[in-house]
This record gives sequence, structure tokens and C-alpha cells, in this order.
Amino acid sequence: MQKSIFSSITKSKEQRKKQFAVLVDPDKFESSKAVELAENGGADFIFVGGSILTNGNFEECIHFLKQQTRIPVIIFPGNNLQISKNADGILLLSLISGRNPELLIGKQVIAAPILKSSNLEIMPTGYILIDGGKPTAVSYMSNTNPIPFDKDDIAMCTAMAGEMLGLKLIYMDAGSGAMNAIGEKMIQKVSSNISIPLIVGGGINTPQKAVNACKAGADIIVVGNAIEKDSSLIKKIAKAIHAI
Repeated sequence: MQKSIFSSITKSKEQRKKQFAVLVDPDKFESSKAVELAENGGADFIFVGGSILTNGNFEECIHFLKQQTRIPVIIFPGNNLQISKNADGILLLSLISGRNPELLIGKQVIAAPILKSSNLEIMPTGYILIDGGKPTAVSYMSNTNPIPFDKDDIAMCTAMAGEMLGLKLIYMDAGSGAMNAIGEKMIQKVSSNISIPLIVGGGINTPQKAVNACKAGADIIVVGNAIEKDSSLIKKIAKAIHAI
């Protein structure tokens, strides 16, 4: 695949078209089902990653997805071990909402030589954790505190700083299995103060929540945990997002 994922994201943003990413956790990977649902449901991207890996299926998951679908497969890495040259691209995350230097730059330094030798499309991404109502695996594993759900100004300034530092995407996440989705007011405040695409995930478990996030300014909606519980949501959420 040509290196065109980021350009397609920016083009969609310019045209005010909203996009939908299905998040696949390799630890919970049901290969054929995931591909079929993403293909038939109208997903724009497949993100692959998790906070930890317990079964070693990361490479197997990527390989299968690439064999079975033309949907771009993008790594959403939980750590520097989650890299595969067989994917189409990677969100090179810098956890800019936390103060853990390992996740701001340390892990990226370790991964850089591998990424340099790969054909992956590398998309520098400012990752911002937002409190979703309960502790999540990502906050625990990253050893950082999420931004409080009602601190819109902090989220806005963090995203602005990420853009000024040269990051190409902002990803606001309430975490897998979050009780609450990120508030529309916060999404609106962040999106109206940055010019780069905004990805939003965590706690989105209905088509209406996805629509609300898009109308508030999200460019890409990511859903993972909810569709593990109810796979029919893929088609419903995709249809709702693409109808905006």
C-alpha cells in the first residue's frame, strides 16, 4: 500500500467527512469475525493494539488482517514491542497528557531504528488520556493520571502544544471500557483550537455517542470494547458516522 493513509485522513477532514476505526485487541482477537464485520460494516480503518499482550498473537493478528482485507491496518501500540512490518501504518504515540518520560520519548527512541527500516507509514500522534469515570488499563500501565473529564482548558492547551511541537494527529482517549465517553464540550474546545485531525475513542458504545462526538469536532471515531460485546454495533456506528 502506498503511503497515503495520513493524506486520506487530512483530505476527509477538509471535506468534513467523518471516519470510523475498529480497534482490535490481539489478546481478544477473533480473526475471521473481526475481518468480516469490519468489511461488511463499513469501517475505514482497523487499529490493532492493546495495553498488554498475554498470548503473543500480535504478529499473527496483523498478518491475518492483511491477508483478508484491503482496509488499512494501523498499529495503535501499547508499547515498543507492538511493531509489525506487515501493517500499513503506525500511530507513533507520544503520551503528551502524562509526565512519564518513557512514554513521551523513551520508548520511541528504542523503536526508531526498527521503524526506520520498515515500510510502515509513520504518523506522529499526540496521545491524550481523559478520565472516563474509572481506572483503565492504559492509565495503570502508563503510570500517568488522565486529564480530569471537566478540565477542557487543560485538554485544549495540551492538544495545542502537541500541534505546535509538530505532531500530525491528536488522539483523545478515555480508555478501553471507560464508563463515560469524552464530553462534547471538551471535544469541541480541542477541535476548534487545532488544525490537525482529531481522533476520539473510549466509552463510545452507541451510534448516538459516536454522532455526538463527530458533531462536536472529532474526525475519526474509534470503538473497540463495545463491539467486542456487541458486534452489530460496527455496522450501526459506521452508518451513523458516515451519514453526518
